[in-house]
Amino acid sequence: MTELTSKEIEFVRDNEVCRLATSVTDKPHVVPVSYLYQAGYFYVATDYKTRKFCNIKKNPYVSLVIDIYKPNKNKGLTIHGIARVHEHGHHFNNIYVLFFQKFDWVRNDPWKEYEAPFIEIGILSKSSWGIN
Repeated sequence: MTELTSKEIEFVRDNEVCRLATSVTDKPHVVPVSYLYQAGYFYVATDYKTRKFCNIKKNPYVSLVIDIYKPNKNKGLTIHGIARVHEHGHHFNNIYVLFFQKFDWVRNDPWKEYEAPFIEIGILSKSSWGIN
């Protein structure tokens, strides 16, 4: 797996929304999502009936983009990775605690194992710009 630089990690931790791209049968699908970055992996919460979840079950290769566009201060990071679904167990619960601590929307509408899974994204390759 590819690792992020310390500056890229700082950029990732300073943001909380990215766009996640999935694809099945050459039909791309891109959605904005909240994320966490923990121990070299990105995590996204989803629901079972979403198109992104259905796509990942058929094709685990994904991309995500975190970016900021300001005049002469553009910054961004593109990740190509492989997704894995966590629906229950120790790892699910650890990630859930982190999401619960970080996001109001999780505290306002909590869930349990098998109610909504997490997508874990391991980094296969990356590209960044404006992050020094």
